[in-house]
Amino acid sequence: MKKLVLLGGGHAHVHVLKSLTLLAPQPFDEVEVTLISPYARQVYSGMLPGWVAGHYTIEECVIPLPPLAALAGVRFHQTAASSIDFSRSIIHCDDGQEIPFDLLSIDTGPVANLSMVPGLAEHAIPIRPIEAFIESYARLAGDIEERHARGERTRVAFVGAGAGGVELALAMQQRFRNHNLGVTLISAANTLPGSVGPRLARIMRERGIAVLSGQAASRVMPTGVQLVSGAVVDADAVIAATGASAATWPRESGLITDQDGFILVNECLQSVSHANVFAAGDCATMEQHPRPRSGVYAVKAGSPLNENLRRALRGESPQRYVPQKRSLYLISAGDKYAIGSWGNLAWEGGWVWRWKDIIDRGFIGKYAFNDSSKKQ
Repeated sequence: MKKLVLLGGGHAHVHVLKSLTLLAPQPFDEVEVTLISPYARQVYSGMLPGWVAGHYTIEECVIPLPPLAALAGVRFHQTAASSIDFSRSIIHCDDGQEIPFDLLSIDTGPVANLSMVPGLAEHAIPIRPIEAFIESYARLAGDIEERHARGERTRVAFVGAGAGGVELALAMQQRFRNHNLGVTLISAANTLPGSVGPRLARIMRERGIAVLSGQAASRVMPTGVQLVSGAVVDADAVIAATGASAATWPRESGLITDQDGFILVNECLQSVSHANVFAAGDCATMEQHPRPRSGVYAVKAGSPLNENLRRALRGESPQRYVPQKRSLYLISAGDKYAIGSWGNLAWEGGWVWRWKDIIDRGFIGKYAFNDSSKKQ
């Protein structure tokens, strides 16, 4: 009995699980499939700002993993990996168990980059892992409500001005627009992301969000953020939106990684150092075709990853996959308004948000399987 382990419940792996539902209860002849994930659900990152803004319930933004795994005939093990022993083909898990594998697929996502600014790890709320952010944000929302009831102002500072930080800042401003909330976005760079930057800058000005461009944070304190200029931004809460970092265990386990620690894979999404290991999503870098770390590319990798896992189990050569060079980006602007971009083109409006809402709900809906829909 061959053992296939899906490590992580990311965007690419939910596609693999969906494809296996058509072959359940036994996905492959003589193959046992196990899904390992520290969480019992996947939170779709594209809808997280909508939840923060109050447009969605959290249940509308998640894919429950145990039911999907059960429909696929896959064993679900809720824990995280701490290391991999390739000499024994064993995954060491945080709960003390050892999970053997013949073929391993990794889609665990990145971790928060908290080392770039002193005090960030101790005093800020990181946006990764998303599950931890959801808990922290719920507490922060409660604090904002209590301050508002007492007639007090709440000041929130974001460290980082990537698309994720901008979306969350606009979402918070929308959710608490009547709560005397002050939002400041601190950016080491002088511009906001890509072709949508000028549009986002205008919208944030209109919404009363302060953007400190080209003023990097030098230290995060319990009471705010100190800038490299020496100025201090007072804040009751600081949110770390500083981008993605790689987990340390892949490199420590012996997988070849890029210079930043992300698993290095070839054009078949196959590890360049271990032929029985595949990786996709934000935890991996394609050696020949590096792309931005984005959920868009992670979703697109699901189909070729699924095909190559099947080929590997059959003893066949994997297929080459070249990801698209550019992708459609839809960035929500707090209220039911969004900005879209394709390369250097950009557009905005309420219709863009409705378009994004249809796409996002459609993605979640693809995995809302039940027993009657399994064979459809």
